[in-house]
Amino acid sequence: MGRIVFGMILALILAPLALLAWFHWGNVPVAVADPPLPMEKQITHVALDARVARELPGNPPIQADQDNLTAGAEVYRDQCSACHGFYGKPSSFGAHMYPGAPGLWVKHKNSDVVGVSDDPPGETYWKVANGIRLTGMPSFKVTLTDTQMWQVSLLLANADKPLPPAALAIIRGEQTAAPPAPPVVQKP
Repeated sequence: MGRIVFGMILALILAPLALLAWFHWGNVPVAVADPPLPMEKQITHVALDARVARELPGNPPIQADQDNLTAGAEVYRDQCSACHGFYGKPSSFGAHMYPGAPGLWVKHKNSDVVGVSDDPPGETYWKVANGIRLTGMPSFKVTLTDTQMWQVSLLLANADKPLPPAALAIIRGEQTAAPPAPPVVQKP
């Protein structure tokens, strides 16, 4: 009986030490091309889903009208399209991130869901505001206003629905940012 207890204590000490050595000597798969750890996706999603559910904001304080969807498309073009791509035009590097940045204008396989249109706007808002660790998804809390974060969240929630023509032109990459206004010259 004493040997069993000694073996259990030894295992409880050696297992964490072996794990620390594995981390210390750089054997952990940290490069984008490395295979994922066993159950990595499931473990990270459990934590993310629990945190989002705990802090999920309520209903959007703005409506999904033409003005807000078009403004959301402008935010998307300026802040999101580099990683997530445009409608019909995938990002040149988003797929090479780990995990890959999802195409937010692409239908899911065997489904009519486009991007994150099956998520409530509050969930997308949380992800835009807070970012997601170890994914490349930054926090836009200090970059965008609260209204802008809701506008892009509503746009993405409606990605599977018909959008206003102006918003559609922007998310297709057809409309670029407006040029700056020419300087006003006052006559003496």
